[in-house]
This record gives sequence, C-alpha cells and structure tokens, in this order.
Amino acid sequence: MSHPIILDTDPGIDDAQAIAIALRHPGLDLLGLTTTYGNVDVATATHNALLLSELAGQGIPVAQGAAAPLVKARHPPPAHIHGINGLGDIELPPVKGQADPRSAPQFIVETLNVRPGEVTLVAVGPLGNLAAALQLDPSITEKVGQVVIMGGAIREGGNVTPVAEANIFNDPDAAARVLTAGWPLTLVGLDVTHRCTLTDTHMARIEAGQAALGKVLAGSYGFYRDFYRAFLGIDGCCPHDSCALAWLLCPELFVTGRGHLTVSTSGDAEGQTLFAPAGRGFIDTRWSRTPLVDVCLAVDGQAVCEWIADTLA
Repeated sequence: MSHPIILDTDPGIDDAQAIAIALRHPGLDLLGLTTTYGNVDVATATHNALLLSELAGQGIPVAQGAAAPLVKARHPPPAHIHGINGLGDIELPPVKGQADPRSAPQFIVETLNVRPGEVTLVAVGPLGNLAAALQLDPSITEKVGQVVIMGGAIREGGNVTPVAEANIFNDPDAAARVLTAGWPLTLVGLDVTHRCTLTDTHMARIEAGQAALGKVLAGSYGFYRDFYRAFLGIDGCCPHDSCALAWLLCPELFVTGRGHLTVSTSGDAEGQTLFAPAGRGFIDTRWSRTPLVDVCLAVDGQAVCEWIADTLA
C-alpha cells in the first residue's frame, strides 16, 4: 500500500533527507511539498524544496506558506545549524521550476477535500501552515487520513530551551491549535529522534545511491554532523524529520503512548509539550481536557537509521 502524503517542511538539512525519502520510497506517494520558515526563511525553504525535487528528477508541486509565527516575533533562522542557504552552505545548482500559485494552506485544504480520508499530512517544521489550513476549513479534521508531526519532547527536555523543541517553540500558538484539533495525530519528538544517529557510513551509502541529489545530501550532512559533534557529542547527526516518515512506514520500530497534549505558549516554558497519559488522574482535570493523540516514547534508533540508509541507497 502506498501512502499519499503532503510533506510540510522548512528545508533544512534533516528536511532534505526526509524529502529524499518521500521522493524515493515506493510506499509513499508525495502529492506536494508545502513550505514554511523555520530552519531558513520561507523563500529559501521554497527554493530548496524545488531544487531537491528537481535533483531527483521529479516535478513535485511546491506551495509556499508561513513566513512568520502566528503571534510571537520570529527568531532568526539558525544558520549555525543548517547554514545560511539551509543546506550547509554548499554550492547549489540553479532552480528551474516555480512554486505552485496556491498558498500552502490552500494546497492542503484543496488536496484533502479532493481525496477525503486518504491523505496523510506529515509536518516537520513549525506548524503555521496546518493552523492556517484549519482556519480556512475546520472540516479538514474529518477529511485527513492522519497527521504525523515531527516536534516536541515528552520526557527528553528541549533542544532550543531547557524544555522546548525547535519546531514547537518557533510557533507555539500554531502548535497549540494543531496538536489539539481533534484529528488522528501522532507526535514524533526528541524522545525518539535523539536516539537515532545517522553516521558517515550511512551517508556514504546514501551518496552512492542518489546521483545529483546524493551530492547535496552528503555535502550538507558534513555541516550538520559538525554541529552535532559540538552540541551533543555524537559522531553523526540526528535525522529528526526522517523519523516521522519512519514511523509512518515502520511503526513496529517505535513504542507509542496515548494521551492528551497541551502546549505552553508563553513564559519560561514557552513551546513545551505537556503530555498526560490516557486514564491517569492528576490533581485536577486541566491536563486531560484535550483530544487523545499518540506520542512516540521509544525507538530502535539503529534500525531506523538502517532503514533510512537502505531507502536512499
């Protein structure tokens, strides 16, 4: 069975790896890429999404979306992690194609309405496009097949603040809307992505199997690996965004829990994802007021990275 997906993305080095999987894996039917600011500004994200699909020899629609958070001021893109151009500041070939005339939220709404019950939304950046799509057409909660979000942290702690993961922190107001919208949702957060290390050996296999796209994946990987070596002391990188696709196609590699999510939108805990396991009583009911969702709590990280390398080699 092939999963029809829309990949909402801010490429970004780990996004590029996930886009390559979405373009290559026979179990995925990539209907479109929707772009957002986050790792880079939105124009750069759109450029990179167009480029990556062209390097793979595919003309995937790319619809540009959110340029800034819903409420808070935008933080500058993290050039020390992804480079100014989002792909490790390697030299990139020119882009031939142009973005779809529709906005990202329009693209999402129209696609879900044309194929109700079929399409999976996989979001691996800040969640403004999904929040805007819900505003355009609240009925999409009944029309989406499922929603897979790379973001948040349950037990792990944060990566941009002591408690917040980057995608959620970048737009906590959008995240609060999306994670509590009542659609079938799975959160793939730092609890599992930090257990996965994509190594030089994996990347050598990927580069050999990917032609022109492989050169970009390998070149940008070096920049990202150097950041992780300094930041986490690991010899490789965490392929955060690819883990969302791994969960979709290989859920047996993950341990999930069911419960209620809320997002802190201000103060020192801004961007924190709070998880109340289903059926567990706390001092009052406020943490269990939101719809039930699934969150990833553990993973066979080595198997996920082998799956990524196998897919792209």
